[in-house]
Amino acid sequence: MTREKTERTLERIRIADIGIPELLMYRSRRESQLAHCNEPAPGLFVAESPKVIERALEAGYEPVSVLAEETEETRRLLAYMEERLDPEKGRLPVYLTDPENLKQLTGYPMTRGALCAMRRKPLPGREQVDDLCRLSRRIAVLENVENPTNLGAIFRSAAALGMDAVLLTGGCSDPLYRRAIRVSMGTVFQIPWAFLPEDGYSWPEQALPRLRELGYFCIAMALKEDALRIEDDRIRAQKRTAIVLGTEGEGLDEETIRACDAPVYIPMRHGVDSLNVAAAAAVAFWALTARSEA
Repeated sequence: MTREKTERTLERIRIADIGIPELLMYRSRRESQLAHCNEPAPGLFVAESPKVIERALEAGYEPVSVLAEETEETRRLLAYMEERLDPEKGRLPVYLTDPENLKQLTGYPMTRGALCAMRRKPLPGREQVDDLCRLSRRIAVLENVENPTNLGAIFRSAAALGMDAVLLTGGCSDPLYRRAIRVSMGTVFQIPWAFLPEDGYSWPEQALPRLRELGYFCIAMALKEDALRIEDDRIRAQKRTAIVLGTEGEGLDEETIRACDAPVYIPMRHGVDSLNVAAAAAVAFWALTARSEA
C-alpha cells in the first residue's frame, strides 16, 4: 500500500489487496447493514460510476471514501472532487486498484470503475413531506415496489418526464441501494423523494386523505371496469395529481384503490392486459405531463 497526499482534499492510496479492513464497506457489508451502521444517525450507501457520484455530490451527499481504478474518467472525477470538497473536513481516502480487483469485489466487470461510500441524510418527517407536496404539482406514490431495478427505472422516468417528487411506502425497496441508484443513473439524487412517515402519513388510511387535503387528485393505476383512460380530460383538468402505482405482479391493494379518487388504466392491444410497473410508470408520467402542458 502506498499513500500519496495532495495539497488539497484527497489522499490517494494504491492497493494490491482488496482484503484490507478499510474496504469492508465495499466488500462484505450488505446494503441493509450499511444503511443502519451508524444508528441512531443515518448510515451509509455506495454510489457507482463517476457520473452517479458527481450527481450525489451535487445533491449534497458527503463522501466517506472512494474505491477506483485509474482511468481518464476517474481522474476527471477525482479532479472534480478536489475542486468541490471542503479541505477543512480532512482528506478523503481514495483507494486505487486494478480492474481485476474491482471485478472480484463487485462480481462483474465495471465499465466505469469507481465506487464511493457516502453518508445518508436524515429521512424527511411529516413537516418536510407536507412542504414537499405543497411545492409540487405532480407526484408519484409507490406502494410496496420491492425490486430495486424497477424502483431505479421509475425514478429515472419520474425525473425525465416531469414528475416533481416520489413518495414511497415502507414496503418499497431503498432508493439508495446500489442497484437502484445505478439503474436510475443517479436521478435518485435529482428528484425529491421521501418514505411516508407513520406520523400523519400511515398508508393508506392517513396518507391519501392528507394528499387530498393538500389539493391532490389521487389516481390509482389499476385494471377496473370503471377506470378512466390515462388521457381522460378529467385527469388533465386537475391542478395537482398523485399517481399511485403498486407492487410488481399483484398491483395495488384493493383498499388503496378504493381510497383514491379514481382508478386509471393504460389502453392495451394484442390481448396484453398490463405492463411492468416501471414501464407503466413511464407511460403514465409522459401522458400526464404531455397533456397537462399541452
